[in-house]
Amino acid sequence: MTSLRRSLVINFFSSSGATIVQFIVSLLLARLLSPSEIGVFSMTIVFVNIAHIFRDFGVATYVQHEPELTPEKLRAANGVLFTSSWLIALLLYIASGWIASWFNEPQMAPVMKVLAIGFIFIPFGSVTHALLTREYAAGKQAIVTVAGTGAYAVTCLGLAGLGFGTMSMAWANLANILACAIAYAPLRPKHLPWSPSFRNWGKVVHFGMGTLMSNCAVAVNNALPDILLGKLGNARLVGLFSRASSTVSIFTYVAGTTVNYGSISYISQAYHRGEAVGPLLNRATALLTGVGWPALALTFVLAQEIITALYGAKWLDAVPAVPALAIAAAISMIFNYTPTALTAIGKPYLSAISMIVVLISRVAFGFVLFDGSMQKFAWAICAATAAALPVMVMQHKKYLGHDFISMLVAILPSALVATACAASAWMLKTILPPMPAIAALSIMALPLALTWYAALRITRHPLVEEIHHLLSGLRARFA
Repeated sequence: MTSLRRSLVINFFSSSGATIVQFIVSLLLARLLSPSEIGVFSMTIVFVNIAHIFRDFGVATYVQHEPELTPEKLRAANGVLFTSSWLIALLLYIASGWIASWFNEPQMAPVMKVLAIGFIFIPFGSVTHALLTREYAAGKQAIVTVAGTGAYAVTCLGLAGLGFGTMSMAWANLANILACAIAYAPLRPKHLPWSPSFRNWGKVVHFGMGTLMSNCAVAVNNALPDILLGKLGNARLVGLFSRASSTVSIFTYVAGTTVNYGSISYISQAYHRGEAVGPLLNRATALLTGVGWPALALTFVLAQEIITALYGAKWLDAVPAVPALAIAAAISMIFNYTPTALTAIGKPYLSAISMIVVLISRVAFGFVLFDGSMQKFAWAICAATAAALPVMVMQHKKYLGHDFISMLVAILPSALVATACAASAWMLKTILPPMPAIAALSIMALPLALTWYAALRITRHPLVEEIHHLLSGLRARFA
């Protein structure tokens, strides 16, 4: 646990630092490139992101889950990864011209070809990354993050300044991949064989298919609201809904990969030792909701101020969608570690079932409840999320041996803390005089932080212990 705590802190700062750098690069690119040049890359990267789902083929998850990794298993994992990555690289390269013609956008073809080349080099570091995650070696991964992010930023801004246009982002993406592959080379564990194997694929492929099903269901679910609202409504509603979703997702964006870092390895190791999965899920979910639920509660109450401060007053029509989306996010947070737990016990395909239920429900509720307003559409999304609750509760009981009542007891303090934060935010919002949104949020920040910590102490939330561990470690390091 000590090793995991340390890795989580390192991962949080490294991923947050990379996010900040990428955000700054995006701001500078907006001044160096035209909207059409950025639009061409955005259109192209959609296909590449979908290809990445198939490229990994669940190999990284398999490496983190497998109880005993022999050289033969690692060679097989490497063989599957190289085959899937290089095959997709070839398909993307060949299809680039056809996709560009279909969109009537010739510049998409060279961008996709460069992005396809990146798939050739990704396998050289992927298994190493998975093994380092399995060993909670976040410090080594942070070195790679710095190398990749630095290469991306320098290449992107340098080429954009020289007039490479859309291609500057494509070459920067390739530079990022190459830098990461080179940085991973000296960090390879000694027991990791260099040569891939094209035998003994059975277990890797079987596990990968289950993971692939789940990842595809998640990807379709994430894309469905924009597609469905675009079909039922119009582009303006899609834009507003996107801003509302981004507002609700601020916590997820800030937390980055830290929320799930090492969770597969940790739960898998506990499961293979014969430990019950239920108590681990209860504690992990309590810690997550102890931070996430108060953040969502504040977003619920202060949606107007947050959207005005972030995007400007012209986006205020997105505010009515925030409450429903915040409730949906709170429900989803309860089951954040369910796919991880199912993967840890060797049944990754089961998490696709709940995603399919949500997908079907989103389509059904979307058509039934949508009346032309974004608010009703947001409540349709919320209803679809709630519709999957019985399925996930059943999976907890049947496959994880987990009494869900114990989960509700574990997260009750989080609910009380979130309620206290929401009440405090509402009171501050009521008593403060009219002022700019950014000023109001700045004034509220310290009182709300103190309210959150006081509520954690009063409810004896397990997050207090983790906060004290973190502070003790920081004090010792500074000393």
